[in-house]
Amino acid sequence: MNDRLMILPAGTHTKIRLISVPDDLEEHEAFRYVTGLIAEIEEHSEYDWDDILELLEDRGFEAVDFMLGPALD
Repeated sequence: MNDRLMILPAGTHTKIRLISVPDDLEEHEAFRYVTGLIAEIEEHSEYDWDDILELLEDRGFEAVDFMLGPALD
């Protein structure tokens, strides 16, 4: 498994997502790609996580299951 991961924060804890980053992308490239993709899809009035994930998967990103632990603060 790819161990390069990116957290996609959200205002609601149930909407936080974790994705793996393709090996062929450097950190700054991955960040820019995901930022641009989310901005582009947000231009449409209706979208959900599945819409975003489909586009991410087309580029080699993968959703990663995770368990959200207790707050550290």
